[in-house]
Amino acid sequence: MKKLLLHVCCGPCAIYVAQKLREDYHLESNLKFDCTLFFYNPNIWPKEEYKRRFNVLKHWTGKSDFPLIEGKYEHNKWLESVSGLEKEPEGGARCSACYQMRLEESAKFAKENCFGYLATTLTIGRNKKADIINPIGRSVGEKYGIKFIEGDWKKEGGQEASCRLSKQENMYRQNYCGCEFSIRIKVCPEPSA
Repeated sequence: MKKLLLHVCCGPCAIYVAQKLREDYHLESNLKFDCTLFFYNPNIWPKEEYKRRFNVLKHWTGKSDFPLIEGKYEHNKWLESVSGLEKEPEGGARCSACYQMRLEESAKFAKENCFGYLATTLTIGRNKKADIINPIGRSVGEKYGIKFIEGDWKKEGGQEASCRLSKQENMYRQNYCGCEFSIRIKVCPEPSA
């Protein structure tokens, strides 16, 4: 099996993708992955929400035999990376900058810790576009000499399977992407002129 670092954003997104990569993903004939989950999400706000999402993931990995590594919670660094993009709509330029930061750090960690492969769970989300996320993953993979495994994990029943599996595990499912700007836009949109 090949060593793969899987960037994960939360338990409900990880549960399907991690199992798929470990059990039956075939990039080449009979290629399966030894997945280590990497929780690097300095975008999540407030800190209590970050802890809640991490603890849900930690509980599941403890039962499922997936190694889990927690990256640093660098919210101020994340804020700097999206500075000037605060009013962007969900799915806009702020999100691309966020993906870039998180995947760049994941690729760097993978290189420093001898992982040959990198993937992310981000494309399992119904509002996350694989055609934006996968090129970022390829780019950071090339930069660090890591093979990025592309996927649009929501396709072919992936999102439904993820929802079903997370419900079976009674996992907490958040109602916003993670950052304070996604809360503001969802809950308190600015009035139109």
